Amino acid sequence: MVKLQIWDTAGQERFRTITSAYYRGADGIITVYDVTNQESFDHVQDWLHEVERYASPGTVKLLVGNKCDREDRVVSTEAGEAFAANLNLPFLETSAKSGDNVEAAFLAIASELIKLKGSGKTATAPTEGASRKRLSIGTGQQGGQGDNGGCC
Repeated sequence: MVKLQIWDTAGQERFRTITSAYYRGADGIITVYDVTNQESFDHVQDWLHEVERYASPGTVKLLVGNKCDREDRVVSTEAGEAFAANLNLPFLETSAKSGDNVEAAFLAIASELIKLKGSGKTATAPTEGASRKRLSIGTGQQGGQGDNGGCC
């Protein structure tokens, strides 16, 4: 049995003082940016520094670009993938509006946690030269652009 407890601060500064307490107790953290907002993407590094500062070394991390259904994107899929690859983080694009890959994001983090907890291991920081994790999660449901090879 897995319990996912979700704390969504929406990147707001007013929550920065309490997020450190949540990071300390988190087994998994999904950092989300808005693909239609360059400033949102630019702040991902700041949030990941906070995660590294306060979270346990074994915390599972996932980077997500949201709003991939939008035509007015300013952050390309390739930019998100490259950023994630540079940090050795798994990466997905989602659309909260259409639901594309949202379930896959939660399944990805949950399955990684189950795998780690079941083996009695904890996640370790990637070693230099380690390859980036590739997400390939079957949800049993697909919809929207994901079916047609769209952005997600």
